[in-house]
Amino acid sequence: MTAPEHTTSYYADSANDKNLRPALNGNITSDICVIGAGFTGLSTAIHLAEKGFNVTVLEAKRIGFGASGRNGGQIVHSYSRDIDFIEKHYGKEVGAEMGKMAFEGGRIIRRFAEQYNIDCHLKDGGIFAACNDRQLKELEGKKALWEAHGHKDLELLSADTIKQHIGSERYTGGLLDKSGGHFHPLNLALGEAAAVESMGGKIYEDSEVIRIEEGDKPVVYTANGSVTCDYIVVAGNAYLGGLIPKLQSKAIPCGTQVITTEVLSEAQQKQLLPQDNCVEDCNYLLDYYRLSNEGRLIYGGGVTYGAREPKKIESMIVPNMLKTFPQLKGTKVDFAWTGNFLLTLMRLPQFGRIGKNMYYAQGYSGHGLTCTHLAGKVLSEVITGDSQRFDVFAGLPQYPFPGGRTFRVPFTAMGAFYYNLRDKMGF
Repeated sequence: MTAPEHTTSYYADSANDKNLRPALNGNITSDICVIGAGFTGLSTAIHLAEKGFNVTVLEAKRIGFGASGRNGGQIVHSYSRDIDFIEKHYGKEVGAEMGKMAFEGGRIIRRFAEQYNIDCHLKDGGIFAACNDRQLKELEGKKALWEAHGHKDLELLSADTIKQHIGSERYTGGLLDKSGGHFHPLNLALGEAAAVESMGGKIYEDSEVIRIEEGDKPVVYTANGSVTCDYIVVAGNAYLGGLIPKLQSKAIPCGTQVITTEVLSEAQQKQLLPQDNCVEDCNYLLDYYRLSNEGRLIYGGGVTYGAREPKKIESMIVPNMLKTFPQLKGTKVDFAWTGNFLLTLMRLPQFGRIGKNMYYAQGYSGHGLTCTHLAGKVLSEVITGDSQRFDVFAGLPQYPFPGGRTFRVPFTAMGAFYYNLRDKMGF
């Protein structure tokens, strides 16, 4: 049997730990069984192991195989829908509670990296870049909103001052979040897995869950073994498949594409990103980019609804990269890959309980790096008897996409086309 491999990404190529953990073989018991070794599952496992629980993590492929090991590697706070949207649709009280948690995920990432000595090249500083005056006005509102919820490390950038951070003529201004940042996401995931194992937790790769038997002592089955446990945490997100049909109907997988250039000269690096910040623009179908630790430009963007695998990733991303940085014309692309995230109708994460001892968190809608780490802490809290913060998330409505499984992808793509057209026209 061939061992599962990561996608052909820059992250997989430069991973600190390329060793395959064993597959589950036999029947074992554990306090907690976590399904999925992405950031949601790993954060949950760390928080519970720190509290003394015996934790087992089952991963169908490899640690960080999905979005956790393929993304842009950027610390971006809050949620895909910001706190003002939550306040408007679900009330001031819910907005206030969500606001208290909106900036916690980044702090958890930094704690893990420091406490467990994770070598993931973590650097500070992230920029939201405005492509037109409307977007810059919205960033002014974001700054006021976040400051009202206690987040102060922000600086508005004018059309002139943003050029001190980004060597591009594309932007009318931006917002610098000094507590944002960037890192190697797969190496963070691998370091978190090592942290789980250092506390006695077990991680099995190549161990796809094929069936769950609910009950007072639920049993999670793989092809060659089982885990009998007290609690199950479902953290498969876009790669969960049809294991739990009621979760599958609540969200759709979407693909995003990333390329990585050859190593750039120091002069090129200083020209493109002189302060070594990461960047995402404010378009609906946004571009995001940063420099790797060795000086490659990592540039991502684009969305394929329904997680369709595009044939020519470079043809989707390179034109946008050259629109931002025309000086990179002729630069070689060394790596190109795609990965899936899970999109919800309201673009807010979905937390919930199935029965009395199975919990899930999913659907971060392209905004998962920080929220997955928060989710792990919140899931650990509800399992240990404190449901207050979990109930805030679980109380958000979880609507199915219109059109059912047949039409939800084209309906969603039509909506995205409208917003993308609006961005291109600058209004």
